[in-house]
Amino acid sequence: MPESKTKLPSINPKLLEILVCPLTKEALTYDAKAQELISEKAKLAYPIRDGIPIMLIEEARELS
Repeated sequence: MPESKTKLPSINPKLLEILVCPLTKEALTYDAKAQELISEKAKLAYPIRDGIPIMLIEEARELS
């Protein structure tokens, strides 16, 4: 099976272990396809731009 030519950037697993939601201080879930870190409790999605998580509440997208 041929490998996809467009590989999604990934986040360092060690970084994911230490990052928490700045609002709730809870763990985040990585959404590779959307390139976001998800806070289920806060219902926010923090963007990852050029491999760098943007952990600002005002930059987060509200989840419905």
